[in-house]
Amino acid sequence: MNEAFQRETLSKVPEVTLAFWIIKIAATTLGETGGDSVTMTLNWGYLVGTAIFLGLLIVLVIAQILAKKFYPALYWATIVASTTFGTTMADFADRSLGIGYTGGSSLLFVCLVAILGLWYWSERSISVNTVNTPKIEAFYWAAITFSQTLGTALGDWTADTGGLGYEGGALVFAAGLAVIAALYFWSGVSRVLLFWAAFILTRPLGATVGDYLDKPRADGGLALSRPLASAVIAAFIILCLFVLPQRAGRHPQAPGATA
Repeated sequence: MNEAFQRETLSKVPEVTLAFWIIKIAATTLGETGGDSVTMTLNWGYLVGTAIFLGLLIVLVIAQILAKKFYPALYWATIVASTTFGTTMADFADRSLGIGYTGGSSLLFVCLVAILGLWYWSERSISVNTVNTPKIEAFYWAAITFSQTLGTALGDWTADTGGLGYEGGALVFAAGLAVIAALYFWSGVSRVLLFWAAFILTRPLGATVGDYLDKPRADGGLALSRPLASAVIAAFIILCLFVLPQRAGRHPQAPGATA
């Protein structure tokens, strides 16, 4: 077994491919409908919902860090937990604490920039290709969680405060992702910067699509059953894990790895 292969198998985050983004968008949509199922359909409230999903997220992050290699099911379960926690946490801050969508989005953006700044200051890189030690994994999952929470707040801000509604908000974020894709293929913009920009924007896209599916018709939604929508999206993600290739990402030292 050569050194490059060993380093590839040690990575515990997936290779960033089209399959990654398909599952990521589905996971963010599930986070919205799943979070709303607990806080609204079951009527447990934002505080209880946030506590439940925070506990689940902590357990899964610990399991992810302790794992010896990349397990697709564990990784994506952790992503779903982070996006569901992001949904309930953002709703709790925006609505229960009265910060509002603008204030919540601004606060979360500052928190995300601070986490990424600390990560870069510590490791001189915020590339996901460097996620190969417990310390960097901790930075990675903190950044993931804040980006998911920020995405929820941005989606709500665009749909409500921005007055675009759920469909309009989804179109805006889809257009933003199209621009990022164009920059990826036809520009020299940092791949690390583009990754984090895309990761953040997929969350409000999923949030607005999720809201469009399960919010009342009077609010511009389709009023679909939240638990049923969540079950269908979860089944789609599971199918993707079986059908779409799931490979561990490569470390920077491996031949052919990119930032």
